[in-house]
Amino acid sequence: MNPVLIGVPAVAVLTSGAIAYAAVHQRSQLFGATIRSTGAPQQLALTFDDGPNPAATPLLLDLLDQYNAKATFFMIGRFVRECPKLAKEIANRGHLIGNHTQTHPNLFWLNKRAIRNELQQCQSALQDVVGVAAKVFRPPYGFRNPWVVGTARELGMQTVMWTLLPGDWREKSVEWLAGRMRPIADHAKDSANRTAGDVLCLHDGAHRQLNGDRTRTLKALEYWLPRWRDLGLKFVTIGEAANPAAH
Repeated sequence: MNPVLIGVPAVAVLTSGAIAYAAVHQRSQLFGATIRSTGAPQQLALTFDDGPNPAATPLLLDLLDQYNAKATFFMIGRFVRECPKLAKEIANRGHLIGNHTQTHPNLFWLNKRAIRNELQQCQSALQDVVGVAAKVFRPPYGFRNPWVVGTARELGMQTVMWTLLPGDWREKSVEWLAGRMRPIADHAKDSANRTAGDVLCLHDGAHRQLNGDRTRTLKALEYWLPRWRDLGLKFVTIGEAANPAAH
């Protein structure tokens, strides 16, 4: 074999690994700066994707009200148009509205024009229905390519990732999901040794259709919300978080 070619497979593996990290990992900033934590260890940003969802969002809004908890809802444009009253209700309750694209595609495979179209259609739905354009955006599945973050920025939005993604879409027990959310409490107890707070990514909807079952998410939150409050955590939107810069 030509000695020059010996390193080619290794370079290919390293390159593909770097691209995968940049595209998927919540901490990656290689494709553009994102928000992935709050600015203070006692701030917890609750975020919800894939709504609005008539089967779960109204119950979630009532639950959040019980604990005076404001959250950030990253909504899918087509569901906003199908559920306009519910989309308005989220905003009327004081929660922050976020853009989660029009149809929830994997943006990694789209070109810049297609990405912009997805984001703009969702912005138009939010503007028409809720009366505001989103200032924050979350890519479906968290997947990015070199154009995603920049396109969101051109449309006036910051891209938001997370510190914890417990997997509430999986067909697991409430106990399993609650256990996956325990790091929030552990971090609160160790706040003296931390400089930033958590951004928790959950789901009030299911991106394939309306009326997805999010009972497990609601029950896990029923367990944790009072406990997080008692640990001194303050529930904030991404917009309320002090200095919500990347950490």
